[in-house]
Amino acid sequence: MSQPFTEEHELFRKTVRSFAEKELLPNVDQWEEDELFPDEVFKRAGELGILGAHYPEEHGGGGGDYWFSVAKAEELVRGGSAGVTMGLLVQSDMATPCISDLGSKEQIEEFLKPALAGERIAALGVSEPDAGSDVAGIRTTARRVGDDYIVNGAKTYITNGTRCGFVTLLCKTDPDAGYGGISILLVPSDLPGFTVAKKLKKLGNHASDTAELHLEDVKVPARYLLGQEGQGFYYLMQNFQTERLIAAVSATAGAKLTLDRSVAYGRDRMAFGKPIIKREVWQHRFVDLYTLNEAARALSYDAVSDYNRERYELGREQLSFDVVRKISMAKLFVGDMADRVADECLQFHGGMGYMDECFISRVWRDQRLLRIGGGTSEVMKYLIAKTMGF
Repeated sequence: MSQPFTEEHELFRKTVRSFAEKELLPNVDQWEEDELFPDEVFKRAGELGILGAHYPEEHGGGGGDYWFSVAKAEELVRGGSAGVTMGLLVQSDMATPCISDLGSKEQIEEFLKPALAGERIAALGVSEPDAGSDVAGIRTTARRVGDDYIVNGAKTYITNGTRCGFVTLLCKTDPDAGYGGISILLVPSDLPGFTVAKKLKKLGNHASDTAELHLEDVKVPARYLLGQEGQGFYYLMQNFQTERLIAAVSATAGAKLTLDRSVAYGRDRMAFGKPIIKREVWQHRFVDLYTLNEAARALSYDAVSDYNRERYELGREQLSFDVVRKISMAKLFVGDMADRVADECLQFHGGMGYMDECFISRVWRDQRLLRIGGGTSEVMKYLIAKTMGF
């Protein structure tokens, strides 16, 4: 596999690693207990240029390619909290890419630039109480009245939802038009009728806030329509690709870190007269796990390479089926790999692994989200089959 990173990428990587190890890691135990990390983390990441490195300079970014986002995701996992990583990646790679792609000059100034600076926290509003991976089943409506849209509905499982400054919101502007009746609105959270219904308790990712949002007769200015009315479903399908791709990259790096830390533990943990990593059964298991992790990295990097070429070199707005298929395969494969790594490494730690004080218990809880969030593994298989003409 060719080396995709330049000296500039590696300098950026060092910045992110230092931020993760020196400014995040020492605090994550408290943030996990608080079930929230401070808003200042977004601002600090923005100051360091971490959030927008792969965005155009005219949009408030660093002007780099997508490999900058890969380096960011690979190093943020060193912060020791998937919840913090999740919150930051939603800000930089999930709620904002479509604003860069579709936004007007005014929208970029009002929403994107403050988000990349970490000054305005962003959330992505897709899932609803009755619609998750099947985004076409959403019920939130936006009815055009003069120069405004009147929005009614609810969103759930919204990361950054309790403290966001705006939501990139999927809604139905024409409920009778099927896929062609869905649009995206940029909805400031301080508008009358926008409320955080509740903060949700989760199995893992405790440091990230996850909310259920209610919108009752929220009057959203029509100028906050992103792109064209009725094209939101198709925009979102493209936006999903960056979400799934960065999730695969991040989880692969996290699994590698988990393996390395577990092996280090096994060198020191004695059982029946020698370190447990010297037991052949565990050596063979770790060989399998490292091999799976390397395969996951190769598949993810191949998907990134294709994505990077189509979006940054060829300037395509719509990704080819080949790239969508490869991204879906990467997320599917990485989800299974990372689950196996977390489970095997917890077993390797024995009783210590079942204790909250041990890092692997947090990894085991947090990792389970990957096969659900951003489209379940079952949906990935459906999409892959569809792109293959089955």
